[in-house]
Amino acid sequence: MQRTAVVALGGNAFTRAGQRGTQRELASNATAMAQAVHRLRLGGWRVVVAHGNGPQVGNLAIQHEAGEPAVPALPLPTLVAMTQGQLGSLFCLALREVSGGRPPDAVTLVSHVRVDAADPAFTRPTKPIGPFLSAEDTARHPGWTTADDAGRGHRRVVASPPPLEIVEIDAIRKLLDEGFVVVAAGGGGVPVAADGDHLVAVEAVIDKDLAAALLATAVGATALVLVTDVDTVMLDFGTPRERAITTVGADEMRGHLRDGQFPEGSMGPKVRAALRFLDAGGGCAVITRPWLVPSALSGDPGRATRIVRGMAGRGAA
Repeated sequence: MQRTAVVALGGNAFTRAGQRGTQRELASNATAMAQAVHRLRLGGWRVVVAHGNGPQVGNLAIQHEAGEPAVPALPLPTLVAMTQGQLGSLFCLALREVSGGRPPDAVTLVSHVRVDAADPAFTRPTKPIGPFLSAEDTARHPGWTTADDAGRGHRRVVASPPPLEIVEIDAIRKLLDEGFVVVAAGGGGVPVAADGDHLVAVEAVIDKDLAAALLATAVGATALVLVTDVDTVMLDFGTPRERAITTVGADEMRGHLRDGQFPEGSMGPKVRAALRFLDAGGGCAVITRPWLVPSALSGDPGRATRIVRGMAGRGAA
């Protein structure tokens, strides 16, 4: 049976630290990520790509507010859908370019993800979006909730309820079975909630790592890959005892999470998503840079973090 990987790309992978998010920067970064996915395809993997959109959806919200009253600002779930098209298009074109235009083609599916409208997350905004804000920026947007982002400065934060269901999962499975690389659940998916027999969009941004874990389980993926801007997850990060985690068991990783090793503003969501996927029967989860993904999935993590079910593993190096 052909192996399937769900690869989750961060919104910060499209707009890297120090970049403004220009079209040239976005396209160049998409190409770097597409090369890693192309190598997986050459290795016989079926691939679904999920991605974040925090920087992009926040910037788009600023653009919309700046355009008023000449042009009405659109609500957050609509902006999530717009960034799905934006980043999905960039990635599909980049993958076609690095593969020399050869099939399989990549396709972007604008995806909706069901959440619970009564979830307490709607009363406690925690998800950072957009750029870091100065005091003047914050004063210009009195209706925004802002919070410190891992000690790096203040950003706008919005509600981020956990994902419950990928609405278009049947279409994703069919496209995958036809040999397409599918870009889905971008930005965590457009958040929708049940209203009687209907689904209605709600003001939120879903964590893309949790959405990717749900997507990976739903398509029966062998592996969940959480792409980041470091080689490995670290224990005792920023201290003299700092050390890398390579191959590790899920039980050991869960213990480190309980001990507070992985803050919510950095590795916490990725580790939590990896464990959720493994608890649902997934084979392995990898956290690393894009170009280290193929070797990590081949069974040799090298400088990557590879989490497997149970207790076996080499732990921290």
